[in-house]
Amino acid sequence: MDAGTPEWLAQVTEPVLDPDRPIVDPHHHLWPPDGFIGYWLDDLAADTGSGHNITATVFVECSAGYRTDGPAHLRPVGETEFVAAAAAELTERLPDAPPIGAIVAHADLALGALLDEVLDAHEEAGRGLFRGIRDALASAVEPAAMMIPGGAAPDRYADTAFRDGLRRLGDRDIPYDTWLYHYQLADFAKLAGSVPDTLMVLDHFGTPVGVGRFAGRHDELFTQWQADIASVAANDNVVAKLGGLAMPDNGFGWNLAEAPPSSDEFVAAQQRYYHHAIECFGPQRCMFESNFPVDKMSLSYTVLWNGLKKIAASYSETEQDAMFSGTARRVYRLPD
Repeated sequence: MDAGTPEWLAQVTEPVLDPDRPIVDPHHHLWPPDGFIGYWLDDLAADTGSGHNITATVFVECSAGYRTDGPAHLRPVGETEFVAAAAAELTERLPDAPPIGAIVAHADLALGALLDEVLDAHEEAGRGLFRGIRDALASAVEPAAMMIPGGAAPDRYADTAFRDGLRRLGDRDIPYDTWLYHYQLADFAKLAGSVPDTLMVLDHFGTPVGVGRFAGRHDELFTQWQADIASVAANDNVVAKLGGLAMPDNGFGWNLAEAPPSSDEFVAAQQRYYHHAIECFGPQRCMFESNFPVDKMSLSYTVLWNGLKKIAASYSETEQDAMFSGTARRVYRLPD
């Protein structure tokens, strides 16, 4: 069986833990059936409706639905149009499904004077859902070894025009999401310090890579990752999304196994990343995420959130409420 298929995922079933706890899933994608990974409204609703109390979700840009003509700088606005329409369809066709409550769109932050035009276009296209921008910094040093290699310029974080764009987001009270790799965390810490008035969201723990030259080196690389995460967290304008560690490029190998992991296996392999990030950022600056359907290549939605609840069990109710829903609602301005 192929990893990520319903048949493969169904080999591990678990009862839902703490089923009444409200959860905002602040990071998922959508692709049409013929897209990069087919994951459309029925797929999303099946996952978010699988037993955990998901109250809302946040779509994060993934190069889906771009305009195919018109000015190049405005083509990403097509994705916002595409997702806003999908959100409306979800509410109309599947009214019991958790709504898509926010859209994190894409814009080239180095556009200079054109940036405001793009941001205004996203605002208009989003039908009230536009809440952030992701212009990812991920720059793969060994793209041939990766399933989803990031193609950003390695020095983009230092580009003056890019930093000006980040400041403009701060002026407009628009959060900035980023995806990058563990070896870029030190540079990201410097970047965050240079734009203290812009709220920044670090996705996926800074993506510790575990394939190619990094394969089999999780323990060796963990100590430096710990130090780099602490440096990032020293910037009060950064919040952290905790999840996205089950991507194939993280190198835990679940996508290559005969069966997916249980929540206990997930916790055993990854809890040290979660506890360290929570210690550094504090629960009020952390939010658990699914990163579906990319992490669905390794485990099911039910198992993932069971694992996250097991990791969170040692924290207070107030701290758990922040990590499961409160931080995401604050950052993306979702209604209670």
